[in-house]
Amino acid sequence: MLTLKQDHSELVVLSVLALGPSYGYAISKDIAARSDGHFKLSPSGMYPLLTKLEKNGLVTTSWEEVKAAGADPDSTGRRRKWYTLSPKGHKQLARRIELHRQTQSILDSFVAQSPVRA
Repeated sequence: MLTLKQDHSELVVLSVLALGPSYGYAISKDIAARSDGHFKLSPSGMYPLLTKLEKNGLVTTSWEEVKAAGADPDSTGRRRKWYTLSPKGHKQLARRIELHRQTQSILDSFVAQSPVRA
């Protein structure tokens, strides 16, 4: 498993949300699945990041009440917070993708010129 740096975590979470609204647990599961389990974002990393993204206007939030299957219709369920990429978030994601591509291109130029020895 690889550890995501904060900058990478933001890029990955914004990319997941670009596909549509989601909630914290589903976002972390999507990250693990799309990376074949190489990237994992724990709740202690995920929720502060989502709070920061919300505070910075990159995501908007809404709440949903979720009830267990077969639950009493009159009982209250637990609340789930949904995150949606805002227009500002889409712009930030585009900037982050471009920066990532530039950085990757520069790194590739070094790697391509380096002899590999076993």
